[in-house]
Amino acid sequence: MTDAGMTDAGMTDAFSLTPIATVRGGRGDPVDDHWEGVEATIELDPSLPADSLLGLDGFSHLDVVYVFDRVDTASIVTGARHPRGNTAWPRVGIFAQRAKARPNRLGVSTCRIVSVGHRTIRVAGLDAVDGTPVLDIKPHMVEMGPRSEVREPEWARELMEHYWR
Repeated sequence: MTDAGMTDAGMTDAFSLTPIATVRGGRGDPVDDHWEGVEATIELDPSLPADSLLGLDGFSHLDVVYVFDRVDTASIVTGARHPRGNTAWPRVGIFAQRAKARPNRLGVSTCRIVSVGHRTIRVAGLDAVDGTPVLDIKPHMVEMGPRSEVREPEWARELMEHYWR
């Protein structure tokens, strides 16, 4: 082990994470498109105090980190592929796309807060399905987003064209 926590093979140590919440409602199946109108509830784990949500109602949006827990580990991609299997789009590495079959099966989504309850957050536009484990939630702050012009390839714009509508 080196001083930086890296092994001789170059990979860092494994981490163990415990979900802090669970997605309830919304979709039951991970369909790729049309997420904008989908509403779901993020239910806080009983081990956490209800006041951990205090002040969250002052924000309009939430960044949610969750696990694609239904992805079969045998389908995980670590190299390059055509996004969604579409050969009209270029072959790109897994870290140049937001596919769910990625090495750590982590998803990140910014969604709209509809309401904040005692131990729940009602959200719209969260692209996670019913029962999804939530690893972290953070209020979305404009200052934490891009501070310069955003650039993306044309294939990504095509892929996302119907994702939210």
